[in-house]
Amino acid sequence: MKPIWIVDDDQSIRFVLERALAREEYPVRSFANPRDVVAALDSGDEPQVLVSDIRMPGGSGIDLLGAVKERYPGLPVIIMTAYSDLDSAVSAFQGGAFEYLPKPFDVPKAVELIRRAVDESLREEVGDAAQAQMPEMLGQAPAMQDVFRAIGRLSQSLVTVLITGESGSGKELVARALHKHSPRASGPFVAINTAAIPKDLLESELFGHERGAFTGAQTMRRGRFEQADGGTLFLDEIGDMPFDLQTRLLRVLSDGQFYRVGGHNPLKSNVRVIAATHQNLEERVKQGAFREDLFHRLNVIRLRLPALRERREDIPALARYFLQKSAKELGVEAKRITDAALTRLMAFDYPGNVRQLENVCHWLTVMAPAQVIEAKDLPPELLAERSVSADVPPAMAPAAPSLDAMTPPLPVPATAMPPANSAHSGGHWLLDLERESREMLEAGVPEVWDSLTRRFEAQLIHTALQITRGRRIEAAQKLGIGRNTITRKIQELGLDD
Repeated sequence: MKPIWIVDDDQSIRFVLERALAREEYPVRSFANPRDVVAALDSGDEPQVLVSDIRMPGGSGIDLLGAVKERYPGLPVIIMTAYSDLDSAVSAFQGGAFEYLPKPFDVPKAVELIRRAVDESLREEVGDAAQAQMPEMLGQAPAMQDVFRAIGRLSQSLVTVLITGESGSGKELVARALHKHSPRASGPFVAINTAAIPKDLLESELFGHERGAFTGAQTMRRGRFEQADGGTLFLDEIGDMPFDLQTRLLRVLSDGQFYRVGGHNPLKSNVRVIAATHQNLEERVKQGAFREDLFHRLNVIRLRLPALRERREDIPALARYFLQKSAKELGVEAKRITDAALTRLMAFDYPGNVRQLENVCHWLTVMAPAQVIEAKDLPPELLAERSVSADVPPAMAPAAPSLDAMTPPLPVPATAMPPANSAHSGGHWLLDLERESREMLEAGVPEVWDSLTRRFEAQLIHTALQITRGRRIEAAQKLGIGRNTITRKIQELGLDD
């Protein structure tokens, strides 16, 4: 691991942090002014985390923050500042600081903050390496791996494919992947959403029209079948296509011939058709809304895309990817996201699927107040209890109103509960813990140890504070921990919000 750099003109501050970090076995390098830091950066040295005072002779921490971010945009920088210096705190966050540390600070709190920054930095290094080799589609869930294997098997085939799945699940991405890995990859990929175009215009969009074919047709226009000649035509939401146009589409699929609107000469188009729908086409056929012969013509090979709620283990990788993508589009530094926030993201059902998750990440890029996204920064609809379905494991459910969003309640430990034979007994909490941990592990929830430990500690402290009516010293005594420990834990767990 690279060293942690401490920058402060106050020797006593440097000494205290050096000793505290040495006890945690972190490598440390200290600087008395920003100039020496910049010189070290110019020589090719790089820290794991930078901790800098804000006001020093020879330069400010804010200026140093800007210089560091130019060289290493993902490097966590902690700015030390005075309690009352609001402008400095705002400037630090606007400049991309990981966090700011008020002076005078509690040393254990400072070490814990630096530890968080180190963990985040190490995760960023792994994430950056993965980002450099980001695939066109993401998915480690078994259902998505099945889709990838199917794309591989179909890579040298020109067979018609029907993609089914809920809206926003990524059907067009699959269609593009099928085209990209097919013998027609050098040809055009043309997509049309048949549900988004008015019925009167859809025929012209698909097959083109001759000049004067209808009012407003000033020139001849090539349709999507002609545009896709030699390539792939993707017909999205095919289940919503008007019934009379289904007949024309069937004819094209049967013999490859069609007429432009108002035309008299048959045209040939060498096109591979990939269709997609969120509808149940079998049911549409039974209702008489979709031609059965067209259904069988399209349904040669069917690929079903799973909904996002069916592959929750893919949400962390997708979220980090979309945060990177949004930041690039907006020209800002990509924000990082805590494990607690990722756990909350994984608990949501996403009726809009991957598209909705992408929108959430774009919202967070714009609206989250700091560079590190906490659970409490998520949009309101993700924090609402009703947004989580009953089949989500309790370990992934939203927090109770009395606790911070990052720390949903665990069953209270036996030492804080009435005896098991009491009329008020809450049951065997260890069995509840076993059930929740098993469900989290099987669901692929990240950082299970940290998540359950945080919730356990939060529930203990919350209960003790209730019993002592908020008196922290008395609560610490009852719990058998020190005053500094309970203060630090309250801040870490967000119980003082």
